[in-house]
Amino acid sequence: MMRITAKIRTVGLLTLSLLLALPITTGAKEAAPEPPSTHAQAAALIDVTSGRILYSSHGDEELPIASLTKIMTAIVAIEHGKTDEKVKVSRNAFGKEGSSIYLHLGEEMSLENMLYGLMLRSGNDAATAIAEYVGGSEQGFVHLMNEKVKLLGLEHTAFQNPHGLDAKGHYSSANDLAKLTAYALHNPLFKEIVRTPSRKAPNPNDPWDYRWDNKNKMLRFYEGADGVKTGYTKTARRCLVSSATRNGQQLVAVTINDGDDWNDHRKLLDFGFSQYPLKTLVEEGQPVQNDLKTGTSFSYPLSEQEKEDVEIRLALKKGGIDSFGYRGEIDISIGNSRIGSVPVYDKRQERQTSPAKPSFGTEEAASAGTRAMNKRFTWSGSLGAVLRALLFAG
Repeated sequence: MMRITAKIRTVGLLTLSLLLALPITTGAKEAAPEPPSTHAQAAALIDVTSGRILYSSHGDEELPIASLTKIMTAIVAIEHGKTDEKVKVSRNAFGKEGSSIYLHLGEEMSLENMLYGLMLRSGNDAATAIAEYVGGSEQGFVHLMNEKVKLLGLEHTAFQNPHGLDAKGHYSSANDLAKLTAYALHNPLFKEIVRTPSRKAPNPNDPWDYRWDNKNKMLRFYEGADGVKTGYTKTARRCLVSSATRNGQQLVAVTINDGDDWNDHRKLLDFGFSQYPLKTLVEEGQPVQNDLKTGTSFSYPLSEQEKEDVEIRLALKKGGIDSFGYRGEIDISIGNSRIGSVPVYDKRQERQTSPAKPSFGTEEAASAGTRAMNKRFTWSGSLGAVLRALLFAG
């Protein structure tokens, strides 16, 4: 457990500056890591745990994204559908143009198996069938997709269909896709599907099972690769979102319109793992003074240069202990930029709640719960929208 020392001063609330025991370098300060160049029209790299974007090139440019659309299709279907229920293939889904898993008209398949066909083989027929099952129609499902866009705070994304075939007003950006994928990878089923090299499913029309091999070559040639999705249309060109995990850190790389995407993703992921390793700055249950302890852990990817600029400050709320034992929060910053916070509780009082995702029975209770939780946690920007969506999603 890292050592924390404190110096007391008063500014409004009682505030303690906590000096973090981090390695000290001597001599001139190191320059920021130099990112690799890519062949992409737009690119981004994100740390999944923290949601920090580590690299971005034209990251907010709104572009066609082909089958990267199916990342949103999959997570919306998982959150709104029942994976063991059967999805029936309509005439609209049957023979849908583009990539396909060759479903038959009227065929029924579990939503879970269809999601594997969607993400491993990029089946447009599966995307359409899933949309009609979950949303009642393609249009109904697209509405759910765009509602999720708003909830996650994706400001450069709009969907017109569930499969990604080129359409006016259908676009996203490298940064938005990175945030969306980081969100989706917190879902266990989504995470399992996209890391699967091959999948078999029952085939009611032939004497053999369906077999789907994952199109994502990163799974085969990059150490630690565990997802996510390929894409291509004549307008969008080659698009790729990949993820990999090393030493407990998961990264997601995004490229749009990149003719050398496999090699570019290898370079981006190598850059992230080597230059921005994930550091645990605060541990759950860590003592703070004599009578306080932290309620959660906090990890963040840091360059060697940034380690010197980390500052942790404890802000105690006025009025003493509340009914949950809550006393305040630790604010964590790099220089003048706040990167997160951790709640602090009184050691002597047993906590009655957990910072884990709560369960609410009614919309009114959910709103009350959201207000109560927001007193304990402070988020900012689009990352805050992603974290709130994670906490209160279906």
